[in-house]
Amino acid sequence: MPGLPIGRSIAHPSLLADILVSKYADHQPLYRQSTIAARDGVTLDRASMGRWVGQCEAVCAPLTEALRRYTVSAAKLHADDTPIPVLAPGSRKTRTGRLWVYVRDDRRSGSTQPASVWFAYSPNRQGIHPQTHLASFKGILQADAYAGFDELFRDGSIREVACHAHARRKFYDIHVRTPSDTTQKALEYIGGLYDIEASIRARPAAERLRIRQEKARPLLQIYEAWLRAKLETLSSKSDTAKAINYTLNQWSALTLYCEDGTLEIDNNIAENALRCVSLGRKNFLFAGSDSGGKRAAAMYALIGTCALNDIDPRAYLDYALTHIADHKINRIDELLPWCVADKLHTRASPPHSAT
Repeated sequence: MPGLPIGRSIAHPSLLADILVSKYADHQPLYRQSTIAARDGVTLDRASMGRWVGQCEAVCAPLTEALRRYTVSAAKLHADDTPIPVLAPGSRKTRTGRLWVYVRDDRRSGSTQPASVWFAYSPNRQGIHPQTHLASFKGILQADAYAGFDELFRDGSIREVACHAHARRKFYDIHVRTPSDTTQKALEYIGGLYDIEASIRARPAAERLRIRQEKARPLLQIYEAWLRAKLETLSSKSDTAKAINYTLNQWSALTLYCEDGTLEIDNNIAENALRCVSLGRKNFLFAGSDSGGKRAAAMYALIGTCALNDIDPRAYLDYALTHIADHKINRIDELLPWCVADKLHTRASPPHSAT
């Protein structure tokens, strides 16, 4: 018989996959899963389920490490982070941990390489964490203007690409509160840049670069000149002036995408990858410990990578947990989601019925 993922346990890989996907993809806390199972006459002890989740994360550690290696070996990464409440030891209060996300995804520029996402947990937001996560990375990093990334750009081995969506949000928030001709014009300039991007999505990188040079770069030059002229007419303490300064301070990183057809105009790829955390936060309220945050990071990485590659995460985790105990550690890359996609047996969809 093949080895079970958890020794001396009755938990079958299919049950473990169900629990993990329900918790980290469908955002159902373990107590809700236990209640749902009880309605079907199945007893699932919450304490046992909690242990199984931790044991699955440990079993999959070589797999998540392989996913990390693949992700950071890219020439370009998208990065972001989000807070996650964590229960403080010995009290009923929570403190704020962070989940960091790193995404490798060049499909918008016509790449056929598999997309991947890797998550990491840290107990705080100190810059040392992304600096450690990306210690071996060389290439282009697209992120927001968080100062913790600055150290990564000092020696030139990593180049910074900023996010027009973040810059736009500064003007949009002001426009919602107190609309003006200035904020309206800024949004129109940025909208024009996005119209160009919509027309070249999924085109080859060389074609994207050519069209950006022909259309986006001249528009950016006009936009920059307008921003600088408008800044001269505003009080330095006004919100609009602060929004303009934010954009101009990031100008070199905001325009770098016009020099490389593989780059993106914004960092929405990373922000989209963090949506699972936002949804989970509303249901879980907090992680029980730092180890709980690390477990969440590992499972979000595997499940998120399945989503990026249109792979059923339940079928994948069932397969991975079935085979990982007997798989050679030096060939663990062979168990990455896209490598086994053709071996997965997904559940048949229930037939549709008229109502």
